[in-house]
Amino acid sequence: MPSTHQNKAVEIRFQSSVTYPAPFRDLQLDVVFVSPGQRVIAVPAFWAGGDTWCVRYASAETGIHTFTTRCSDAGNASLHGQDGTVEVTAYQGDNPLYRHGGIRVAEDRRHFCHADGTPFFWLGDTWWMGLCGRLSWPDDFQALASNRKERGFNLIQLVAGLYPDMPLFDERGRSASGFAWETDLGRINPAFFDEADQRIFHLVEQGLVPCILGAWGYYLPMIGLANMQRHWRHLIARWGALPVVWVAAGEQTMPWYLEGHLQKDASRARLRTEWTEVIREMRRLNAFDRLISTHPATSARESVTDAALLDFEMQQTGHGQPTLHHARRAQEGWSAEPVMPVISGESRYEALDINPTVTARDAREAFWAHALSSGLAGHTYGANGIWQVNTEQRPFGPSPSGSCWGNLPWAQAMQLPGARQIGLARSFLVTLPWHEFVPLRPAEGRKPFLPRSRRLQRLLLKLGWRPTSPAPIAMGMAEARSIVLAYAIESRDFSLDVRRLRGPLKGCWVDPTSFDTHPLRLDLRGGRLHVKPPARNAAGDSDWLLLVQPVSDGLA
Repeated sequence: MPSTHQNKAVEIRFQSSVTYPAPFRDLQLDVVFVSPGQRVIAVPAFWAGGDTWCVRYASAETGIHTFTTRCSDAGNASLHGQDGTVEVTAYQGDNPLYRHGGIRVAEDRRHFCHADGTPFFWLGDTWWMGLCGRLSWPDDFQALASNRKERGFNLIQLVAGLYPDMPLFDERGRSASGFAWETDLGRINPAFFDEADQRIFHLVEQGLVPCILGAWGYYLPMIGLANMQRHWRHLIARWGALPVVWVAAGEQTMPWYLEGHLQKDASRARLRTEWTEVIREMRRLNAFDRLISTHPATSARESVTDAALLDFEMQQTGHGQPTLHHARRAQEGWSAEPVMPVISGESRYEALDINPTVTARDAREAFWAHALSSGLAGHTYGANGIWQVNTEQRPFGPSPSGSCWGNLPWAQAMQLPGARQIGLARSFLVTLPWHEFVPLRPAEGRKPFLPRSRRLQRLLLKLGWRPTSPAPIAMGMAEARSIVLAYAIESRDFSLDVRRLRGPLKGCWVDPTSFDTHPLRLDLRGGRLHVKPPARNAAGDSDWLLLVQPVSDGLA
């Protein structure tokens, strides 16, 4: 009898006595599991090559679980009607993904937590092409995973073989086992996914959540709707028993780079409609209730025809947009319906070679502006050089559009200072009741000018314009605990309304680069706290965090 620990996947293999000419396309196998508590789920199995089929199963419930196979060819007795049992035993280790389970939306619909309710602050890193051969296994992949775990990340975004910034079967996307699909698009390549298994399982063993994007959006018309649904059935069958997060597509409604403008309008509408159908099928197959969203050109809600299909709102907030833009996009997500957690899935990529090059400060400002303004559900960082897996010998090179984002090798990019600063931010936040925070809109006075057009923003920024920013630019409150956290990016006086806080209060300045604290003398007048940030933080920049809390509480 197969056995496993709580929340840890076990694999059961089946050998077909019938050989099918196109098993990936023409045959489906599901396995119905019944837990000791009589929970029934139908788990899709995946074709593993040849005449082999596999199912993977996990549960938090200890005891003996039974299963029965259900094959679309009911006459195949080797696949249909097979019975068995799996034993699930208690997990005794310290891996949070096994100890507490996978990730779900918390009861407040604003944050994330583990399956058992333990709060989970999403801190993601972006490895779009992390399954390709330019990041070797095991040396490169394990070194990068170790670095990111040490930095404090707990989630890794990867694309399942159909990568961005390249066409189908571009050599830059090849792994040691070839491509994700065979070149005739008749079936997936099982050897590619066997190789990918090693990487995905390694992330989980390190306590890092794999956030898996099925493809970049423009691939759907290239391979067809039916094939994309088969692709996603295979991904869910192969990795659904692991504590993963599902993201349907990258830049879901973005057409192929070289399409003409008139063609792109029609393509966007088609992509929105057809990817919605893919997500509907993903939800039907989602036996383990993993989170589902999509990575958008701007907003996940706007990328589908039915936002109720999404568990959380992923945004792309832009690489070159000013900090105020990131705060406002977060506020829009927080205020939108239906209510759900809001995450920036693609923000300012540190060291991205645009004009001007994105700095650690840029990445840090985008983190705090967006995370605080969207209720502290979390954030996703990215470093140029890592997402496209540059190496010294094999830089990624230009996109089909002709843009080259920079050739910094991934091994150097993983040492960039912004990643450490954002990792320290998570360590700081978990000392607070971060999952109780709600955003407060700063009192801006005269509304700063920020054009809605992203093209106009980029043009003005290249000409040297910088928008004036409110002080603070973002803030949040855990009202029941009488805690306020505010983020300012300029060293100028501002005041906060603290009448909702129960005193006596204390406060401190927190350096967002080192997380050293600096004393603050409370100047309270008329229910407002009047402050002025210190001149420079440890990195020589002017951004600071202000923490105000009851005297009886911890940090200051």
